[in-house]
Amino acid sequence: MRDLTTREAEVEVLSGLGRKGPACLRLRSAAGTWLLDAGFGPEAGDPFRREWLLGAERVFITHDHIDHIGGAAEVVAAGLPIHCTRQTARALPAGEQVHILPEHGRTEVAGVTVTTGRNGHALGGVWLHFGLGEGLFYSGDWSEESDWFAFDPPPAAATALIDASYGTDDVPQSERRAQIGRWLDALDARQVLFPVPPSGRAGELALMLLARGRGEVSLDPACQAAVAAALEAGGLAPAAQALAPLLGRPFDPAARYLLCDTPNADGGMAGRIVGEWRAAGRLGRDAAVLFTGHMTAPARAIAAQGGTFLRWNVHPPLSDQIRMLDRIGARRFVPLFCARPEAYPDLTRTGAVPALSGKVIV
Repeated sequence: MRDLTTREAEVEVLSGLGRKGPACLRLRSAAGTWLLDAGFGPEAGDPFRREWLLGAERVFITHDHIDHIGGAAEVVAAGLPIHCTRQTARALPAGEQVHILPEHGRTEVAGVTVTTGRNGHALGGVWLHFGLGEGLFYSGDWSEESDWFAFDPPPAAATALIDASYGTDDVPQSERRAQIGRWLDALDARQVLFPVPPSGRAGELALMLLARGRGEVSLDPACQAAVAAALEAGGLAPAAQALAPLLGRPFDPAARYLLCDTPNADGGMAGRIVGEWRAAGRLGRDAAVLFTGHMTAPARAIAAQGGTFLRWNVHPPLSDQIRMLDRIGARRFVPLFCARPEAYPDLTRTGAVPALSGKVIV
């Protein structure tokens, strides 16, 4: 391990390069050794590895989705301080040492300026910008297409660690919305379950379904709680208030459209509904499941019986990735969470050079 000058920093991608796996990166500088995210999964066979904590002095968590926060119990057991927003801290296990980050603002940590902004992806979710070298930007997961979550543009950074979950796919949200609409129209009166992360797609899919106006929309208790917390916290996109009338209503499993936790229907109310539909012989007959995000093995099994996958963008398509790199003036970037990062050298619309080794000097 090379010695760093006081003006340098080094990032090593411990997990998250070359596949959709747990998010965990090591940031080393004169200020110390820090971890960026501590994820588990999303597949059951992708645990957070305890050895990633070796030498770490503090951990920054961007948002509360399992592939970014799922290893938090190991962090707490190691006695390390965790830096995250107040909303994300609600998902941490007991015994945590939390240092609250603003959803939009600046914080000094061990002499380093840490700037945060809303990531357009999850309730309380933020991107991170570190005042190291010529600027280091870590997007975590991000989206600029949401009608529900707000997004704050980040400051300039020569080095960018960006969410590239969709790789070089460049289909915009407008087309995703149209695809889902056509599929729903073809179902006639069939009942549809949308398995969702409550603090993620629940709000924006509910907005889309309400705008269609072709059937009752019902949120399970976990989704209602997340939507209510989001509306109370504020800082959402202007359209978000349209969901207020859905709150406080008892969950109705007979409604046309059901928005339920968990996103892969492997637990929570979504898992329960699928189990009931299977037992009654309804799955694939008069009831369907629409998966809109990354599918794990349980979700793929359900889809084979009576489900469909149609993506709802919660990560940036290629055009947004390129615009981000241009906007912040990045000269080098790491495309995270995608299966083929090697595809990125073919991009010529930005001067940023992809760093694919898993290590980069800031």
